[in-house]
Amino acid sequence: MNVLICLYTIFSLISCTGNIENKFNTNNFSEPETYEVSMPAPIIPAAERLQLYLPSLKNKKVGIVVNHTSRVGERHLVDTLLSLDVSIQKIFAPEHGFKGEADAGEKVQDGLYKDIPVISLYGKNRKPTDAQMSGLDVIIFDIQDVGVRFYTYISTMTYVMESAAQNAVPIVVLDRPNPNGFYVDGPVLEEEFSSFVGLHQVPVVYGMTIGEYANMVNGEAWLEGSVKADLTIIPCHNYDHTMTYDLPVKPSPNLPNLKSILLYPSLCFFEGTTVSIGRGTSKQFQVIGHPSVDTKPFTFTPQPGEGSANPKLNGQTCNGIDLSVLSVSDLVKGRELNIDYVLDFYKSLVAKQSPFFNDNNFFEKLAGTTSFRNDIKAGKSAEEIKSSWKPKLDQFKLIRKKYLLYKDFE
Repeated sequence: MNVLICLYTIFSLISCTGNIENKFNTNNFSEPETYEVSMPAPIIPAAERLQLYLPSLKNKKVGIVVNHTSRVGERHLVDTLLSLDVSIQKIFAPEHGFKGEADAGEKVQDGLYKDIPVISLYGKNRKPTDAQMSGLDVIIFDIQDVGVRFYTYISTMTYVMESAAQNAVPIVVLDRPNPNGFYVDGPVLEEEFSSFVGLHQVPVVYGMTIGEYANMVNGEAWLEGSVKADLTIIPCHNYDHTMTYDLPVKPSPNLPNLKSILLYPSLCFFEGTTVSIGRGTSKQFQVIGHPSVDTKPFTFTPQPGEGSANPKLNGQTCNGIDLSVLSVSDLVKGRELNIDYVLDFYKSLVAKQSPFFNDNNFFEKLAGTTSFRNDIKAGKSAEEIKSSWKPKLDQFKLIRKKYLLYKDFE
C-alpha cells in the first residue's frame, strides 16, 4: 500500500467508533456516540483511473512507453490493457529496460513481450524513429519519475513527445506522484551543459510531476524546432505538492527505498567524483565513503551485484557516513538540497592530497554549470553557494507555476 507522508500535517489518530456507558447512573444510558476522524485519502495514480483514458484507446493502434513501474495495482499496465482488448502494437522501454534490471548507463537491447516488439530507447537510439512511430494512432507514456533533473526518464519523455509531434501521433501521459515534489532547489542548468542527464534549463529539483513537466516542455516550446505535441495529461487523484510518496515499486536498481530517493538529489553529485555513494552495497544512495578518508566512523565495501556490475571503488574499504539511520521525516523537513556532504568530503580528500573530482566533466553535467565546482574549490560556504542559485531559481519558479496541476506547497 502507498504510504502518504504529509509535510504539514501528521495524522496520529485512526477512524474509530466507541460506545460510551454512563457508569455513574446505571438507569440512564446514552445512545452510543460515533467518533469519526478524517484520514488522508489514498493517492490514485493516473494509470489506475482507466475510465479517463480507456475510451480514447478504443479501435486505436497503440504504442506504450513503460517499464516495471507501470502498474495498475499489482498488475502491469500492458497486461491490464491487453485484457481490456487494447491493441498494443509496440512497447518502448527507457534506461534500465522494460523490466528495470539493467545497470545505470548500460545499453538496453530490443526484445519481445507477449509477441509485442519491445523497442529500446536506451540502445541504438534514444528517440523513437519515424519508422518506429509508423502505424501508431496514439502513444501512452506511463513511467514513475523521482523529480530530479538528471534522472533520465524525463529526457526519454521529451524525445518521445518530440517524435510524436513530428509524426502527428497524439501522446497521453499518465501522471504519477513525485516523491520529491514538495520543494524546488539546486543550480539551474545552463544550455551548454544540456545532455541526456539534463536537457532543459531547470534546477536539480524542479517540484513537478512528470505530467506537469510534460506540460512545461510543450508550453515553453522546448521540443526541437519548437514543435508542439498533441498532448493529454491524465492527472493523479488525491495528490498535491505538500506530500511526498512512498513508491510501491523501486524506480530503478539503485534507488531501493524512499530514503534513497529523498537523498538522491543531494548525493548524485558524487557520481562526478571519486567518492562512493553506495553502489555495490545494500544501501545505495544512503552511504558516502572513500578509502582515503580516515576521520569517519562508518565503513563499507562495494561489491558487484544486481544493478551494479562494476561499482566505483570495487572491493575497497570505504570510510564515511551512514545516512540510512536518518528518518524520512528528517529528510523531508529541510525541503532543500544538502550540499554539506559534498563540501565535507571535498575538504577531507584535499587534506589527504587525494583527488575528489573525476577527470571528465560529468560533475558539470550533473550540476548543469561550472560555477558549482569553482565555488567548491574556492572554499565558499553552502550558504554562499546556494545564494548564488537564487536568481535563476526565482525565474524558474515563475515558469513552473504556469503548468502545475495540483495544489502547490507555497
